[in-house]
Amino acid sequence: MIMGVITYGRLRIYNKTVISGTENLEGLPNTGVLFLSNHQTYFMDVICLYHVFFSVKWGFRNSVNFPIYLLAPRSRLFYVAASETMKDGGLLPKIFAQAGAILVNRSWRAKGQDVKRQVDTSADEKVGKGLSYGWVVSFPQGTTTPYAPLRKGTAHLILEHNPIVVPVVINGFRRAFDKKGLRFKKRNTTLSVTFKEPIRFSKEQSIEEIMVVLRDQIEQKIPVEKLKWRREE
Repeated sequence: MIMGVITYGRLRIYNKTVISGTENLEGLPNTGVLFLSNHQTYFMDVICLYHVFFSVKWGFRNSVNFPIYLLAPRSRLFYVAASETMKDGGLLPKIFAQAGAILVNRSWRAKGQDVKRQVDTSADEKVGKGLSYGWVVSFPQGTTTPYAPLRKGTAHLILEHNPIVVPVVINGFRRAFDKKGLRFKKRNTTLSVTFKEPIRFSKEQSIEEIMVVLRDQIEQKIPVEKLKWRREE
């Protein structure tokens, strides 16, 4: 509720949030659902998804216009976040961490730099506990860098826990907010959130087969002008 009150204006008053595909949330079980989304800011991505989940619970399917849903938000929600982001980002991230953060240590990234360190083997167990109790939001790109590839650890997690997977595509957040999502870059921006049809993967599917499906559903394609620029480089 506190998180929702703090952030509601950023999504509805100062910007416009357009939501589609919420019919794909209807009929989902209360546990064992994994939402996989592309990633544009540290915090506002997942905060917006929380608002949508709260709103849908109250029957408001295609908007976040009615903050009455904050009186009784859905409580069994979790999201995967980098430990350093939540612990070292100041007071507000520490408050957000209390709203269901599953903290993991990234093996490839630390303090904005590429690194190589031991894989956090407890991450799968933590996410598994979250799935057994409710819904989990994860960002398989593992970074807010534009057009970053999906990481295979997500496919391993799917095979291990066999959740219902709901792909999500967001847009506009990078244009509206700074990297952390706590400060405005451009107001009156249209923010879009699209929920795709739920997927139940088979345990017989390979890691690469799962990755092909996830890339098709989640990854945003590099614009033609960027491809031309890269060739010129």
